[in-house]
Amino acid sequence: MKSYPHSKQSSLIDAFGRKIEYVRLSLTDKCNLRCFYCMPKNFKDFEQPEHWLTFAEITRVIRAFTELGVARVRLTGGEPLVRKDITTLSSQLTALPGLNDLSLSTNATLLKKYASGLQHAGISRINVSLDTLKPERFKQITGGDLQPVLDGLMAAKKAGFNPIKINMVAMKGINEDEFEDMVEFCLQQDFTLRFIETMPMGATGDDANEHYLDLQIVKKQLAERFDLIPGVMPGGGPARYVQIKNTRLRIGFITPISQHFCETCNRVRISVDGTLYLCLGQDDKVELRPLLRAGITDDELKNVIIKAIALKPEKHEFKDKPEQVVRLMSMTGG
Repeated sequence: MKSYPHSKQSSLIDAFGRKIEYVRLSLTDKCNLRCFYCMPKNFKDFEQPEHWLTFAEITRVIRAFTELGVARVRLTGGEPLVRKDITTLSSQLTALPGLNDLSLSTNATLLKKYASGLQHAGISRINVSLDTLKPERFKQITGGDLQPVLDGLMAAKKAGFNPIKINMVAMKGINEDEFEDMVEFCLQQDFTLRFIETMPMGATGDDANEHYLDLQIVKKQLAERFDLIPGVMPGGGPARYVQIKNTRLRIGFITPISQHFCETCNRVRISVDGTLYLCLGQDDKVELRPLLRAGITDDELKNVIIKAIALKPEKHEFKDKPEQVVRLMSMTGG
């Protein structure tokens, strides 16, 4: 039998020489908010729970990735905190040899309840989606209430999470008057701030295009008020950072449209039903759940993953073919 020793260097290398070191794992496609750029307001076509990967199946798949050298995993959704017993799964994953960084993306509405337990379960970092600090505007964007999010952020801070990153989708005509306010909020709370460009995906694609804002414009706007210098931030994501001089605040810019980062892409996504997506903006995929439930061996699973990585496309085509991807962001995993 072929063995796969633990390694800090990923042995998963695609056809373009990129090392795959980062897995984004969706625990559910359901969410308790309805951000218009992620999920249509009346969408109900969720994956059936019996199709979700079980915790044992998730742990087995992630173990295969870590034995192939992947060291970073991010739990996503939908909203991952609506998945029952998430702290149990987190503990199981952090116990895997070779997994050095288990992080979480959340809308923070349930974070007040779970922050302490997640911290004890081994979650190391948290990203929180927050596009506005105005309650009425938050309701407009998400359909929900802002206060539970703010309460969740304070609970995460109290629990000792560091860094806590705020992910703000920059949207023309919606929140472009709040960028400086969000910087001030993150300065006050010692959070990291990351701006994200909208992406044209699925039924929400037209809305994303309507409100698209080039982040170079945002960066120039902030530079008029703040003294920005080059910055760095540990992590496996694609953000390019600056720092406000004489502060600890780092501001990241995630630019999948204006300045795509495909040449350095180091990640793949696993949806709640066990589909391995090789690119957010393409439909290349391998369905792992049927293989797991048909009795595939661990070595066979690793070989499937290796062969899948070889099929990872060179780049997305959001600008050239915005209609190409028909699935929603919530279906793929954030």
